[in-house]
Formats: sequence, C-alpha cells, structure tokens
Amino acid sequence: MLQSLAGSSCVRLVEQHRSAWCFALLVLGYLLYLVFGAVVFSSVELPYEDLLRQELGKLKQRFLEEHACLSEQQLEQFLMRVLEASNYGVSVLSNASGNWNWDFTSSLFFASTVLSTTGYGHTVPLSDGGKAFCIIYSVIGIPFTLLFLTAVVQRIIVYVTRRPVLYFHIRWGFSKQVVAIIHAIVLGFITVSCFFLIPAAIFSVLEDDWNFLESFYFCFISLSTIGLGDYVPGEGYNQKFRELYKIGITCYLLLGLIAMLVVLETFCELHELKKFRKLFYVKKDKDEDQVNIMEHDQLSFSSISDQAASMKDDQKANEPFVASQSPTSNDSSLNN
Repeated sequence: MLQSLAGSSCVRLVEQHRSAWCFALLVLGYLLYLVFGAVVFSSVELPYEDLLRQELGKLKQRFLEEHACLSEQQLEQFLMRVLEASNYGVSVLSNASGNWNWDFTSSLFFASTVLSTTGYGHTVPLSDGGKAFCIIYSVIGIPFTLLFLTAVVQRIIVYVTRRPVLYFHIRWGFSKQVVAIIHAIVLGFITVSCFFLIPAAIFSVLEDDWNFLESFYFCFISLSTIGLGDYVPGEGYNQKFRELYKIGITCYLLLGLIAMLVVLETFCELHELKKFRKLFYVKKDKDEDQVNIMEHDQLSFSSISDQAASMKDDQKANEPFVASQSPTSNDSSLNN
C-alpha cells in the first residue's frame, strides 16, 4: 500500500515538473556532447600536431646549421614578425605579393563575412580607424542583416513550403503531416545538391590545392557561419579573374545562407519537431492563457466594431446629398 502511494506520488511529481526534467536532461546531454567532441578532436588531431611540431623543429635546426652566421634569436624574431603579418592577411612570399587584401572586391567579401557572422579571420583591419569602424559597422549591420534575412525567408517560405504542402493536401487529399515531411526531405536534398555538392565540385576545379572533401568542408563551414578561415577561396597567387571570383563567392554565401534558413524554417514547422521542442519549454499558466485569450477577444471585438463604424461612415459618404430640413419648416408644414 505504502509502495503504491509512494510510486504514484513520484509519478505525479515527475508529471508536474516534466518540462524541468526534460530541460535538465537537455543541459546534461549538451554538456556530454561538448565533452565527446573535445575527446574526439583531441585524440584525432593531437598526433598530427605533434608530427608537425617535430617537422618544424627539424627544419629550423637544419636551417641554422646551414646558415651559421644567423643566430637562433634573429631567426625567431624574423619568424615572429612574419607570423604576425600573416595573421593580418599579409604574406612575405613573393608569389603572394600581387594579391591585395583591401581592394574593393576583397573588402566587399570581408563586409559580407562580417555581416553574416561567418568571419573567416584571414583578413582583419590593420588600422585603429578600421577596427573602430568595424565595431560600429557590425553593431548596425548584423541586426540589419538579420532583419533582411528574416524578411526574405518569410516571403520565400510561403511559395516554397507552405503553398506546395497545402496544394498536395487539399488537391490530392494526402495527410498534411506526411506531405510536410516528404517536402522537407526533398527540399533538404535539393539544397544540399545546389549549395554543397555542386559548389564543392566547382571549388575543387577552380582551387588548385583543394580536393572535393576540402571544398565540401569549406561550403559547410561557410554556410553554417562557423567560418574557421583555414580554407578561403580566391587567395591563390595565380587566381584568374580574382575580382569576379570574389563577387561570385559573395553572392554564393548570401544565397546559400538564405537557402539554409529556408530549410531550417521548413523543418522547424514540422508537427513532430514542434511537439519535441515543447518538451523543453516552460508551460504557460492557465491564468496567463486566459488573459491572453481575453485580450485577443477584446482586440478582435474592438477591431470589428471599428470596422463596422468605418463601413457606416463610408456608406453615408457614398449616399447622394440630401438637404436637411430645418425644424421650423417642419412645424409650419404640420400647421398647414
């Protein structure tokens, strides 16, 4: 008897705080996923880092042995200066001296990466004025970009997602949920093909040092706005039509970002995902829901009354003009 009562009370306690338990599991799962990623990256990349360190150490030692007139301190000072300039996108190599990082097309590409929060980091402002302007430009431009992307996606998704789903649901009688799932999968496949697979094949041809995997890696890192900056197109010293290429990449990033947002919004509108997301949200109180309903009803009734009043005014305005009779004339007519 006591065990059944305790069990029922525990079940009731879990049901009452279901969203809190789900949220706690979500936080725990996210932390475990972070730890899992750290363990995998460390185990995979640490041996390669060790090999690279050993190789650089051997090259440095061999260079010092072949050039006895140069001390190790002088070499390290030179390398530190070269690495510092490389962090600002300036290379000391002779084959890269012809590429300017701040011509118009490169600056346009930089502005697009800043506003889209991709931020490759291969080119950064050198002057204090450029850094100050970048802060002000980003503070205004990033919310402006979010507003622009939201407006564009809101209009595109009506014609790409909602109307096709309703068409197959109403015209052919298919289940709306099934049609939405199939449509989301097809739209995702088309987006992956048009903005990942095909561009990756193009980049692998245009970029001499990139294979297909590296090109696909660049497309994913860019359109997901991660922007690590280890692969940046159009930076080769023998790049043909570099200005036009940079403009094309800028257009690709903007269109690809819009396509990614459309696909994400399409998946977020699925009924199953909506139910899944609600597991982690805080439930509204009944009183708050009733207040919202009353406010909504009040607004709707007031809008209806205002609309009816405006219709009456319009109707009166459209009526033919009739001269109103004065009360004295009415009284005289009655006396007669």
